[in-house]
Amino acid sequence: MNTILVIDDEAGIRGVLQDILKDEKYTVFTAADGREGLALLDKESIDLVILDVWLPNMGGMDVLKEIREKFPGIEVVMISGHSNIDLAVKAIKSGAFDFLEKPLSLERVITIVRNAFELEKLRRENLYLRNNMLQEDEIIGESDAVRQLSTLIEQSGKSDSRVLITGPNGTGKELVARDIHRKSARAGGPFVEVNCAAIPESLIESELFGHEKGAFTGAISRRKGKFELAHRGTLFLDEVADMSLSTQAKLLRVIQELKFERIGGEESLVVDVRVLAATNKNIREQIEAGRFREDLFFRLNVIPIQVPSLAERACDIPLLADYFMVKFKPPVERSPRSISPEGMSLLQSHPWPGNIRELKNFIERINIMTDEQCVSPETVKYYLGESRTEAQGPAPDEFTGMSLGDAKEAFERGLIERRLAAAGYNIAKTAEALGIYPSNLHGKMKRYGIKAEK
Repeated sequence: MNTILVIDDEAGIRGVLQDILKDEKYTVFTAADGREGLALLDKESIDLVILDVWLPNMGGMDVLKEIREKFPGIEVVMISGHSNIDLAVKAIKSGAFDFLEKPLSLERVITIVRNAFELEKLRRENLYLRNNMLQEDEIIGESDAVRQLSTLIEQSGKSDSRVLITGPNGTGKELVARDIHRKSARAGGPFVEVNCAAIPESLIESELFGHEKGAFTGAISRRKGKFELAHRGTLFLDEVADMSLSTQAKLLRVIQELKFERIGGEESLVVDVRVLAATNKNIREQIEAGRFREDLFFRLNVIPIQVPSLAERACDIPLLADYFMVKFKPPVERSPRSISPEGMSLLQSHPWPGNIRELKNFIERINIMTDEQCVSPETVKYYLGESRTEAQGPAPDEFTGMSLGDAKEAFERGLIERRLAAAGYNIAKTAEALGIYPSNLHGKMKRYGIKAEK
């Protein structure tokens, strides 16, 4: 149910708006001035604010500014009995969703409120589409192992049961989780990912369950946690075995009840969330070593899915290589490159300890570093050998004798030159490929004396 806060110093206005909005099935809170309204925003989960411009103690425009800074996800509709065009324009430029003049048209109020919530719905749908349409990769392969994996994904997608996805690093566990979500009845809801290994232990509970303002040092406002954000969707707990035992205990209770309190809060929140989890560790060994709770394992492991390593599905390497060749095709070339039959045999016999991620990086590397339209076995050998050398640690010969600073600069210059050439000396495309701003790229090119010309 959408929640609305009405901030107006006129009791009659507050009462009328509360009545008509309740009739429309909204939950409505009211406040007589700006400070009271801001206090309610800290305390309650509000989705929309209807705010009077002229208020005692703190003006409506100042309240709007604070809402935009502290609660950027909340839309604000401004109202005023002494309005003019300049004031309305100023409010909209300051971030208001719309502006209404008093006396209020109740039909107009209802229409604007519906429009505000419809906009929020469209934003959620847009986020869903970005998560799914712009997904980096997809599951590629025709091996028996991939067919079995696809069958498990299809079957588990139809249910609402918890799934534990296991497998080595680089095998595509996140892709499996996203595919399960897309094939489920929750596909229209959010897919929220938490990398449990990347979040410090002191922050993981706040990340999962949210916190109230003042719950700890630095908690300057209320924050929703991932469970709350994943309501009516899917929560993916990646590297779940890296959680501390204390966090595991709290997670177990929430998974059992789908009810929790934010850190520093007393109100129990109930959510509708499907939990998917993944780990690259042997959970049985973790349980025996006392590092993972057995009862949590049983809760998560309703449907187990083991993702095969690339070595177990070597017959899929030609398909995967072709897919990544298309993905990393240099912009200046008309068609993607290919790998010679002998080179492909070398790829299929390689152990690939980094699995698909390593193959992906290898294909990107040869598209940047070579000019061959059909990649020779000698080139494959060279860059496979380079990847093994890098994994073992010795520095490449060209960096021998250099200081760390000089080696970094030499590497950076070479990388920029290669990416520029691959992008046809297009600054914008090169900057995007490097993950930096064009202005930063210009600065580095000037520093290294690199010219943007063929």
